[in-house]
Amino acid sequence: MQLVGYESSGNGSALLVSDGDGCEVERRPLEAGDSLSYSLGSRHCAGTIDDGEHVACDRPSAPYCEYHTSTWICARCTGTCLKDEMDCYQEHAVYVAAFAPDTFKVGVTKRRRLETRLREQGADRAAHVHTVSNGRIAREIESEIATRLVDRVRTGSKVAALASDVDEAAWKATLEEFDVIERFDLDYGLECEARPVRETIAAGTVVGVKGRLLVLERGGTTYAVDMRDLVGYDLVAGESTSRNLQSSLGSFG
Repeated sequence: MQLVGYESSGNGSALLVSDGDGCEVERRPLEAGDSLSYSLGSRHCAGTIDDGEHVACDRPSAPYCEYHTSTWICARCTGTCLKDEMDCYQEHAVYVAAFAPDTFKVGVTKRRRLETRLREQGADRAAHVHTVSNGRIAREIESEIATRLVDRVRTGSKVAALASDVDEAAWKATLEEFDVIERFDLDYGLECEARPVRETIAAGTVVGVKGRLLVLERGGTTYAVDMRDLVGYDLVAGESTSRNLQSSLGSFG
């Protein structure tokens, strides 16, 4: 069985697994309190999913080989369309997202997907600051704001945010230049007293999911797993006892 994808907290939170080429992809929901018990085998390309079925690939590149790597071209757009013909004519929102304690990111998405997109990224707070008629205008505005704010947040910063609160003064100061249309205070049901240890594992009790970070408790330590780092691994039922994992100081108390 191979882990071939995942759904983030914006889409219900689940691991996507397949028993092989041509098999239907199975969705394994991730709910707080659920138990995962898999050890990680070899890792190779996760192939692709076509109409709910897995098209397997045995090339060694992971999570995807060159034939199954796709780049969302709109993510690189700065207002000058990179497609042969611009097709992002739906209403778009420009937003500023906060990741605790004080990382503030500008981004764009289709207006109808705004809150979903924020949860996909694991944002703690957000403010909708512009609504425009199409994606090109939104990207132009984003590009200008990105001269002052970041337009991407690294996984390490998101792990740190799991045990932090948003710096209220800094957040308020950041939004002073904008006419805020709508504010979001996003809750993921996670309470981490200390920063989780970052690991790549698929065994433990599910604490919750924030963005694509899966938080697991195992042996008295809380771990944060970037689900993208799991994609491509063959899963073997049963926890591995041979691998040494980092432990938090609290696990020795």
